[in-house]
Amino acid sequence: MSCEVPLRRRSSPGPACRFYMNMNGFLKRDESGKLLFTMGYETFILKTAHFKRSKSRPLWYTINHSPVFILGGIEDEKTILLSDTSFQDYSLVELSIDSCWVGSYYCPMLEFSATIHDAISTESTLFIRQNQLVYYFTGSWVRVLASECIKRLCPVFIHGNGSEYILALTTGKHEGYIHIGTITDGLVSFRMVPEKWSICDKFIGTNCSINWATYITDEKILLLLVQVLSWDSALVYNLVSFNLETQNLEVLYVLPLFIPEGFGLPGVRRDRALYHHFYGTQGLVLQHIQQYAVHLGQFHPSKIWYFLEGGYDVYQIIPSKGWSIYFNLQKMHQSSLFAEQEFLVSVFYEDGQLYQLIYLLESGNERLVKRVLPVAQLLLYNQNNPVTLQKHGSYRMPFFTNFCPFKVMRLRDLPKKQHFARQELYHAPPPLVSESLGFHNNKTLAVYQGLVYYLLWLHSNYDKPYADPVHDPTWRWWEQKTQYKDYYFYLSSNWLAAEGVYIDMSSYQKLYNISNDYGLPETVFLDKGNAFSFTIFLSSDDDTFKLNSNPVTGYQVEKKLAVAVAVADPDCLKASVKQEVLLNRKAVLYRITIKDRKVCYDQGLSGHNLKKTSMMVKVLGSSGKCFQTSYSGTSMQGHLMVPVLIGCPPGKRLAFDVTYTILHSRELNKHYFDCGRTNPEMPCFLFRDCVFHPFSRVHCPPVLAILSPLPSSLCVQPSAPTPSSPPLPSCSSLDKANFFLPSSPSHPTVFQPFFLIQDMVTGDSGSFLGSYLLKVVGGGHTIDTIRDYTEEEIYHYNSPLDKTNSLIWKTKVERTTLDKKFYIMSYQSPGIEWLCLENSPCHDITPQNIFAPEFFLKLLVSNRGVDTSTYCDYQLIFVLHMHGLPLSGKRSLFIVIVSISLLVGLVVFYILFLLLWPHIVRAWISLRWKINNIMASESYYTYATSNPAFSFQSHSGSEQSYKEGSKEETIVKKEVVA
Repeated sequence: MSCEVPLRRRSSPGPACRFYMNMNGFLKRDESGKLLFTMGYETFILKTAHFKRSKSRPLWYTINHSPVFILGGIEDEKTILLSDTSFQDYSLVELSIDSCWVGSYYCPMLEFSATIHDAISTESTLFIRQNQLVYYFTGSWVRVLASECIKRLCPVFIHGNGSEYILALTTGKHEGYIHIGTITDGLVSFRMVPEKWSICDKFIGTNCSINWATYITDEKILLLLVQVLSWDSALVYNLVSFNLETQNLEVLYVLPLFIPEGFGLPGVRRDRALYHHFYGTQGLVLQHIQQYAVHLGQFHPSKIWYFLEGGYDVYQIIPSKGWSIYFNLQKMHQSSLFAEQEFLVSVFYEDGQLYQLIYLLESGNERLVKRVLPVAQLLLYNQNNPVTLQKHGSYRMPFFTNFCPFKVMRLRDLPKKQHFARQELYHAPPPLVSESLGFHNNKTLAVYQGLVYYLLWLHSNYDKPYADPVHDPTWRWWEQKTQYKDYYFYLSSNWLAAEGVYIDMSSYQKLYNISNDYGLPETVFLDKGNAFSFTIFLSSDDDTFKLNSNPVTGYQVEKKLAVAVAVADPDCLKASVKQEVLLNRKAVLYRITIKDRKVCYDQGLSGHNLKKTSMMVKVLGSSGKCFQTSYSGTSMQGHLMVPVLIGCPPGKRLAFDVTYTILHSRELNKHYFDCGRTNPEMPCFLFRDCVFHPFSRVHCPPVLAILSPLPSSLCVQPSAPTPSSPPLPSCSSLDKANFFLPSSPSHPTVFQPFFLIQDMVTGDSGSFLGSYLLKVVGGGHTIDTIRDYTEEEIYHYNSPLDKTNSLIWKTKVERTTLDKKFYIMSYQSPGIEWLCLENSPCHDITPQNIFAPEFFLKLLVSNRGVDTSTYCDYQLIFVLHMHGLPLSGKRSLFIVIVSISLLVGLVVFYILFLLLWPHIVRAWISLRWKINNIMASESYYTYATSNPAFSFQSHSGSEQSYKEGSKEETIVKKEVVA
């Protein structure tokens, strides 16, 4: 990860300072901050012999992905140079590898050396070769390809398909085969190609050998340099293309020239251009996305040539006249980066600048330094500007010859760099400190670190399936706190803020339209049919700007001021140029447009598996002759090159537009019913709106049973047809039958989803207008019990060909996939109707509370293979909350029967209660009286036994009372009888 800090000066703007951060590293620190080297032992002493005897060596790494750089090539030493700051600082590490190699018949040991060769760094792995042994490091050194005889490792500078790659060339018994190493998430695997035959089997001759190989990831093609000794004892070099998918071998070129060992192949189109880069056994090929440098380090002083793609000129910059001038000027300035005796270690590109890694040999101050190699300034110093004397009147005046065909070159109407380079930018200023001095302390820095970390977390986790009302990941950060903004500001203004800091909520935001820098974007991403354009303004002097007048074609600009536009893949990109001549300004405008042809890419995920190509603009005759000097240095003009990546640009995603879906549902269905317990993050949608209509084609489950003859108003006589209304059954067939009336909707609820294409770079959010497949891939009664369905279940629940009565939904859309298995939907589709048939998982959901039954459906929306409007393979999985699901017919009938039974039982019970209640009351009174008498008798006999005298008296009295009572009862009975 690189961090850029712009320098703001009032007098003149300064260049941005960039430093690199190791995010997932190979270096760890202990509690004291000391680096821990798990790959070996750090050596603190640099010896002159390490670099005096060693030749220069290549720096190989995955461009823009490697967190560390490593360099081997130190003679007879098992050490490497390691740096995680692009060699601003470095460490010399002795590797902890076994170095146990024994020669064999198929891999003879000609000589043994401890030197580390072919050091390559990727994003998560380090590779080295020692003799014929190959090791990789992901925490510890692991030997790989133990049974193979490896003569060379070749880097693959560009990653692709979510992986990184490395190539191993074999010798001995497997000469003519290539081992392709794939690194994915730190896991390393190798496979040997071709599978059934050797590359050398296809060539006639002896001593066949593969000298170099490179891999074009997006096309899965290997480019090989094959050396063969012909029958006439002449070495023949073949440039070969091998397709990994078709196993097809094609000889592109036969090179009729000598190529030294170590030939390099840059990643360009094979059938469009071929650039030969030569270097010796210890030489170097450096590749950059815009420039290629070739370095020969066989002899001292070292020689460096410079070649600019798109031309035919190769310039020697070291040693040269320009280098001598530049070197002497630096010595006059007493620069610490130059010495009389120095050794070149490596050369590499970084941020468009060519750098040297030099070991300076000075008395008492030997050191390894990194310095810029200003190619443009060296070429400028290297020019020979002849002086001519021209007569003006009676005087002769000297004139310097200008080799550049134009005077001024400017770019106009430039595309927005942020948008086309797909850069997501955030504004995250540090918090304001309340202290009078305004300096930050450990607490305030910790607060700022937490803010930045949380901002990065919001950015990485902003993948919500439901589209937010505000298209900004930082919106949810302050969503619930903006109402307290003035309160926090009041606390800070009165020195009452917690921890002494104040955070301005509105200052943390995402930036969408930043265009501060001039020039073309570093990289351009093009979706299907997209284009970008810009204008080049060229003005010229009188001696180079000439117009040829033609009565037929009008004015034409002389070829000295011509512009050439080239694309690496003409089949994929279309270039057009419109010329406008400005006679009064002695200038020409070239309007250049680059457009995608819609044929070179299928579909892919956002930012993945992009096709890599490029476009180049060159003013004829300007190579190595046109320069511009400014405060930031000297740069070359007349040559523009922009990498173009064709495919789905990074930062695009598909989201469910729940807001518009609800609005459209309310308009389409004339209402919208949310759940009883609402959730703003996941609104509910009604399953179906049922109204009473007995003969609708779409039936709701029955909610009421009517066991009676069908009314005559709901049937027609055979002689009375009603063509304008739905067909009704005849009364003759139903007048004697009892009919079960289900309730059905005359207008079933339609669910029509809408989706958004959200661009995380530009901030645009528009409706998705392409085609897509909609499938139910999971479901559950609650959000926690959702399970994923199998492929067979997905087919039964979504396919119109299902015969198992398992469909969850249906639609009136007639367009389907070629196999007729699934519907193809679009924003113009009439929507879908929920069915939840008998064998579907959402059928007959039992309510868990007083609210209507609910079900959660897991929906998959994908445009893969059905949408031709974009290169993006959109895939969205979201959960849809449905409520108001009806019960099944059987369960509804059971509920009705049970309800009626309970009602009838209650009525019968009530009637019986009213009839039997008086008798129950009398029986209860009688029973109570008898119980009281029994209790009284028992009490009397108990007392009589305890007191006989009193008992006798009481007994006499009781008899007399009883007789009198009996007489009274007799009289009453007689009266009643009378």
